Amino acid sequence: METDCIFCKIIAGDIPADKVYEDNDWLAVLDINPVNLGHTLLLPKAHHRNLFDLPAELLIKLGPVLQKLARAIKDGTKADGLNIGWNNEPAAGQLVFHSHVHLIPRFDGDGFIHWHGQGGYTKEDFAETQEAIKKSLI
Repeated sequence: METDCIFCKIIAGDIPADKVYEDNDWLAVLDINPVNLGHTLLLPKAHHRNLFDLPAELLIKLGPVLQKLARAIKDGTKADGLNIGWNNEPAAGQLVFHSHVHLIPRFDGDGFIHWHGQGGYTKEDFAETQEAIKKSLI
């Protein structure tokens, strides 16, 4: 546990939270500033900064928990859809540096706006970026 991490304090029970799911590795709580009611945060119980720091054994366990929780949120809130978001590092909007996944129930006409594409990129821009990513996979 990181002593200055708000999510570690929630996991330890030092700060109250509205828990909706818990197992040996994960805790899911309602976001206190939701986009829509039912907006949930899925937290690994072990402190990891973000996706880049999560060990493979936790990532393997994530898929089934994420799907189970997403279905429960969609059904429980009677949502029309659901967004899953994961902000990693400040440039991507990460504010709390304990890895967490946002599950956001969506409703037709709820006014939540998605990002838009930048546009203006050339075929060469795509080719260069494709190659750079592929090289980084090695």
